[in-house]
Amino acid sequence: MMKNNNFDLLKRPVYSTTIYKMSIGILTVGLMLSGCQKSPDTETTNEPQTTETATINAPVAVEETTSASAAAQQVDSSSLTILALGDSLTEGLGVDKNDNYPAQLEDRLQEMGYANAKVINSGLSGETSTGLVNRLDWVSQTKPDITILTIGANDAIRGIDVATIEANIRTAVKHLQDNGSVVILGGMSIYDNLGSEYVAAFSDIYPRVAKDMNLTLIPFFLEGVGGDRELNQADAIHPTKDGYKIIVNDNILPILAPKLEALKTANADSTTETVQNDIVDTK
Repeated sequence: MMKNNNFDLLKRPVYSTTIYKMSIGILTVGLMLSGCQKSPDTETTNEPQTTETATINAPVAVEETTSASAAAQQVDSSSLTILALGDSLTEGLGVDKNDNYPAQLEDRLQEMGYANAKVINSGLSGETSTGLVNRLDWVSQTKPDITILTIGANDAIRGIDVATIEANIRTAVKHLQDNGSVVILGGMSIYDNLGSEYVAAFSDIYPRVAKDMNLTLIPFFLEGVGGDRELNQADAIHPTKDGYKIIVNDNILPILAPKLEALKTANADSTTETVQNDIVDTK
C-alpha cells in the first residue's frame, strides 16, 4: 500500500506538486496571521460606543442633559398671573368686557409669547382706597406674580384727605408685597376744580410711595388718553376701547415688560437650581 501511494505521488505532474506546496504555504501564513489577531474580548472592548453603551458608561451626563431639557420646557410653560387691582378705570366701566385694559393686556401678553399669562380683572366701580384695603385678603387669594395697582381717583373726587389716601395705598402695597406679589403702582392726577394745592398734594402721593417702597411707577396711568374726547366716553372720564389700547401699549407694557423678563429669569434660575439639586441627590 505505501509503495503504491509513493509511486502514485511520483507520477503526479509537476504543476500539481507546485499547487500543493502553495496551498501549504497559504495555510501556514493564514495560521500566523490568525495568531496575531486580538481576541474577541479585546475587540468588543474597543468597539465604538453606541448610544446604549454611552448611556451605561456616562449616566450622569445623559441625566443632566435630559433634566436640563425638562427644565427649559418647564420655564417655557410656566404660568403667569397678573392682578389688575383698582376702581372703574380698571374694571372698564362702559366698555365691553373684552375691551377693558386687563382683557387687552392679557391678549397682548399672549401675542408676545406668554402663552399661559392670565390677567385677573379686580376693578370695582366706585372703589375708594379704603374699600380696596378692606378686600385685600380676598384678592390676595389669586396669588398674583405681579399686581398693577391703580386707586385713588374716587377718593380725590370726594375730597378725601390726602394723608388718608396715601396711608391706604401704603397698606395695600405692603399687604401685596408680603404675599409675594411684585407691585406696579399706577400714578393718578385729577382736575383742578378741587384747588391747585389739593391737586398737587394728590399727584405727589404716587412718586413718593413708589420711591419709599421701592416700586415701579407708571407716572400717569391715563397718559395720552385723559382729556382726549376721541379716546374717552361721553363722561370724559372713562376710556374707550381705543383709549385702553393706548394705555396698554404705551403706558403699561413698557413698564411691565422688564418685570416679566426679570421674573422669567428668576424662575429659570430657580428651576435650574432645583434640577441640579435633584441630580446631586441621585448620585
